[in-house]
Amino acid sequence: VPRAAAPAATAVASADPAVAPLPPSEPLWLRIPAINVNTPVSKLHLDASGALEPPPADRPHRVGWYSEGTAPGSPGTAVTAGHVDLPTGAPGVFYELGALARGDTIEITRADQRTAVFTVDALEVYDKKRFPSEKVYGSSERAELRVITCGGGYSKHTGYQGNLVVYATLTAVR
Repeated sequence: VPRAAAPAATAVASADPAVAPLPPSEPLWLRIPAINVNTPVSKLHLDASGALEPPPADRPHRVGWYSEGTAPGSPGTAVTAGHVDLPTGAPGVFYELGALARGDTIEITRADQRTAVFTVDALEVYDKKRFPSEKVYGSSERAELRVITCGGGYSKHTGYQGNLVVYATLTAVR
């Protein structure tokens, strides 16, 4: 996962949001019905170099959330990440993430017993050397979600050459 400009933990909600953002609450579970993802969420942190730590390799079907940043559903940009696959080639939690389409939903159940429902706006693949940190991690006045995994070309020597980023916006709360 690329070096992160630390996502803003707070942002001001816009005057006319489509759905009112929620107060902060820890995410517990992530579901993406279109690709059959249904998994617990664990906390992720930045490493010493400022890069977002990937989820533990021994839990390839678990999603991580950047816990020093925005909580999913709160105003700002919440960041989640997961493995596309493992060094053995076995599929990871986001193996089919690239199959998502605009309009698909991502549901995050939170500790406050609410579910924040996000709708996919776009998918982009970025070369790791030219990763647009501000665009991906930058603050937002709306409640937004980024879902990140490895993507692009692959080299046996250096791994994936890029990252797939899903952009989504809060559209419902249950």
